[in-house]
Amino acid sequence: MFHGSIVAIITPFKNGKIDEKSFGDLIEFHIANGSDGIVPCGTTGESATLSNDEHNRVVRLTVEVAAGRVPVIAGTGSNSTDEAIYFTKYAKECGADAALLITPYYNKPMQEGLYRHFKAIAEEVDIPIIPYNVPGRTGVNMLPSTVARLAEINNIVAVKEASGSMTQICEIYRLCGERLSILSGEDAINFPILAAGGKGMISVTANIVPKKMGDMWDAYASGDIARARQIHYEIFDLHQIMFIETNPIPVKTALAMMGKCTEEMRLPLCSMAEANKAKLRQVLIDNGLV
Repeated sequence: MFHGSIVAIITPFKNGKIDEKSFGDLIEFHIANGSDGIVPCGTTGESATLSNDEHNRVVRLTVEVAAGRVPVIAGTGSNSTDEAIYFTKYAKECGADAALLITPYYNKPMQEGLYRHFKAIAEEVDIPIIPYNVPGRTGVNMLPSTVARLAEINNIVAVKEASGSMTQICEIYRLCGERLSILSGEDAINFPILAAGGKGMISVTANIVPKKMGDMWDAYASGDIARARQIHYEIFDLHQIMFIETNPIPVKTALAMMGKCTEEMRLPLCSMAEANKAKLRQVLIDNGLV
């Protein structure tokens, strides 16, 4: 159902508020450069420091600007099942095409709790649901056996996998096959995940090179594996520099260097260390982005 290069879009701020003009321009930038979908209010969108009203506004604005030209997969996750249902219901009401939900964080549910969490949301809101596994952020790893159980639920259609484990990704594909789309959440291994059966990526790097990311997917999907591999390695240094500090600090700083937004983030995120910023600028220069 969902495939290709899907951008986990940043949320630009200006003077403490959402910069709606810059946000709309970024959406147009992605559509013009071949992104296959947009995820607002994910981790890269600083969802953790958006108020509920801001969160809902970003989702609605994305749907309005995209205007059906690309799918909108709204970030609606929470460590509270009730809150996740609230955000997911709002996303459906706005016209979002799907919802991306991070595994509950900090409270560290057991595998049965994870299953019941996503099952409750899927049963409550009739919209395609994509669980997001990123144990490095949440403190809990959703195991392939749990993903396989969730794949039996009709509107759970994909999983965003950012465990960093190719073994885990292969096990998900072995258990689920084509019943569930695996979407990479780890840019540095996008190409290997495609080779293991993945259907695309929800990408940080796509914020700055949407066309390259789209071209990589298009090449792979058309059977030109050598070209897809070549593009993957052409932007491999970008994948790595995007995580030199906590995401989304580097990618938002990069977009500011490219003149697409301010460098403004919300505490507890802060400006990059100057040494890392210099490294980032050099990689952007090397890639012809500044």
